[in-house]
Amino acid sequence: MDSLIVIGILFLGVGFGVALGYYLRKIWAIRRKDTIEARIEVIISEARAKQKHILLEANDKALKIIESAKNEARQIQSELMHSQKLLEKRQALYDQKILDLETKEKQLVEKVNKINSIKDEISKIKEEQFAKLEKIAALSKDEAREILLGRVEKDMQEILFERIRKLENTMSDELEQKAKDMLTIVIQRCATSHAAEITTSVVNLPSDEMKGRIIGKEGRNIRTIEQLTGTEIIVDDTPETITVSGFSPIRRQVAKVALEKLISDGRIHPGRIEEAIESAKKELAIEIKKAGEEALYETAITGLDPKLVQILGRLKYRTSYGQNILQHSIEVSFLSTLLAQNLGADVAIAKRGGLFHDIGKAVDHEVQGGHPQIGYDILKKFNVSEEIAYIAKGHHEDMPKTLEAIIVKVADAISGARPGARKDTYEKYLHRLDELEKIATQFQGVEKSYAIQAGRELRVFVTPKDVDDIQVYKLAKDIAKKIEEELRYPGEIRVTVIRETRVIEFAR
Repeated sequence: MDSLIVIGILFLGVGFGVALGYYLRKIWAIRRKDTIEARIEVIISEARAKQKHILLEANDKALKIIESAKNEARQIQSELMHSQKLLEKRQALYDQKILDLETKEKQLVEKVNKINSIKDEISKIKEEQFAKLEKIAALSKDEAREILLGRVEKDMQEILFERIRKLENTMSDELEQKAKDMLTIVIQRCATSHAAEITTSVVNLPSDEMKGRIIGKEGRNIRTIEQLTGTEIIVDDTPETITVSGFSPIRRQVAKVALEKLISDGRIHPGRIEEAIESAKKELAIEIKKAGEEALYETAITGLDPKLVQILGRLKYRTSYGQNILQHSIEVSFLSTLLAQNLGADVAIAKRGGLFHDIGKAVDHEVQGGHPQIGYDILKKFNVSEEIAYIAKGHHEDMPKTLEAIIVKVADAISGARPGARKDTYEKYLHRLDELEKIATQFQGVEKSYAIQAGRELRVFVTPKDVDDIQVYKLAKDIAKKIEEELRYPGEIRVTVIRETRVIEFAR
């Protein structure tokens, strides 16, 4: 009995254990399933995020490739348009040349036709003269008398006209003598000194050792000075001396003052050279204003705009046929004053007109047009009276409209015509260098140009943003070609185009 109970209990225990094991295993299987599904969800989520990231990267790369292709296409299109414009310009040039040739041919044909017409007319006149001679030979007595009387009357008219001409010449000689007497008195009362302007300035050195420092390592210092001032620095065997050469007195003065500052300071390198040149330019501006004020004081003229005085002072550094224009203007003012006093003209207008008659030459390098019109515009800008402004405009006219303008024209001629006042060859030389620089500045992208070595070299400075490294070659060729077409010169002219990119940053 007991054993049966024990066996029953054992069976119950085994059954309960089996049931409990089954239940526990089922719970573990459910939990494991949930864990696996959660991991699967995480893996799927990570895969989707990675897929999205890959798609975004691919999209960005595609956009960059498309943008790069578009930029390249735009660049190619720009180059094609540039090439097309060049071809159109060349075609237009060829068409213009063909048109010019056709025009010249047409003019030549017209001249030939005109010559033939003149020949025909001459032949016709000859035939008419022969016919008249034949007719005269068959005239009656009365007809011959009439012809003879007509010829005598014509001869008498010629004699009468000759006597009138002699009387006019006699009166003209007397008036000319009176004018000479008046001018002699005026010139004797006006005594001014002049020195012919030259194209070089001399800088004294404390020792010959300074020459090497000015030249610098591999010539970098002297090249910097020449490029920034537009002058030529000549270092030769002359002891303790260097020479600044250049056709512009303003550039020479800037270079000379800058060199003197560098020599005095002792520090000579490109950075210090730039500072010295800027300082020299400021000093020169002060000197120009002072020169204008001294000219006004010397001529006893007051009440002018300070900016007009500054422009007047610039004439100190301008020459005409070797004659300093500011000294020439002061002399013309004196002569005009004395002539106006003798002729009863307005002395104040003549005096001011004489001083400002060449004011246009102070800026004629910077403004288009002749200096008479430029001078007139400057004076009107500063509210100078019309009578004085007209003198600046009309002093080169054949017959000025006012007495004061005629007086200034005469005084200008006297000042320039006296022996030794002007040098024609020198002025032609300066004019050629000026024209050489103007040719270069006509091209787009050119910032400034300097003619050096007596016009044998032209240095052209361009703006980096307007002219790239490839275009400088074409620009140099174009400038050289234009010089060949427009100027006459001995030998050859070297054209140097300089493109400099300067980047400045500060370390703090």
